[in-house]
Amino acid sequence: MTRIALCQIPVSPDPSANLKRVREALAKAEGADLAIFPEATLTRYGSRITDLAEPLDGPFVSGVAQAAREHGLAVIAGVFEPGSGRVHNTAVAIDAHGSVKAAYRKIHLFDSFGAKESELVAPGAEPTVVELAGLRVGLITCYDVRFPELARALVDQGAELFAVIAAWGSGPLKEDHWTTLVRARALENTTWTAAVGQAPNPAESSDGFGVGRSMLVDPLGVVRADLGTNPGIQVVEVDPEVTAAARTALPCLEHRVLGIKRS
Repeated sequence: MTRIALCQIPVSPDPSANLKRVREALAKAEGADLAIFPEATLTRYGSRITDLAEPLDGPFVSGVAQAAREHGLAVIAGVFEPGSGRVHNTAVAIDAHGSVKAAYRKIHLFDSFGAKESELVAPGAEPTVVELAGLRVGLITCYDVRFPELARALVDQGAELFAVIAAWGSGPLKEDHWTTLVRARALENTTWTAAVGQAPNPAESSDGFGVGRSMLVDPLGVVRADLGTNPGIQVVEVDPEVTAAARTALPCLEHRVLGIKRS
């Protein structure tokens, strides 16, 4: 069993306020092996991200790493890294010793529903699986979840858990899209999926980011936990025996014809 803390926090434009929230959340995640925070935990989306982006050895990630080490658990969180003109929207993975183990730079940028993420963010190119808390974790960021080929590439790299981090935008049907897509990625790959979104932040509600609805979904697409819309921390369990049973009953990964991976 791996115990995972779903850390559904509101996000402020102020990185220092967000680091404080991360520290407070980790203190509440007692018994967890891995804590997952939302996309853009460093700072709320907006034109300010180009000024507030930090390298992975900057004060925000260093502060998260110190807190991970103090509490003895691994952490995944969303940050912005400086780039050439544009930033990278990065999911950083930190182990329980406070070492950065991986940085996944979001591949699919949210140029939809009137938004234009690519004006501020440069896309990444590499699907990323990282060993954390005894699991091989495939990293997925927000709009990425709409692209099943990314999740399939991660499973082909040995992912045992998908960590989906998001600052999901509100709007008609958007919450329904989120829950449907997260369940679909879990079910079609018979893979545990921990999806963590920003909680709504009433002080910043005009931008529409953050619907909550962080979830743990099992390999048959069953929602094992749903945090609703309020801020909260919930520790859940991922059981590899459930994955094995699901893949025995539903061996769809073995039945693939197009793009199948054979040993």
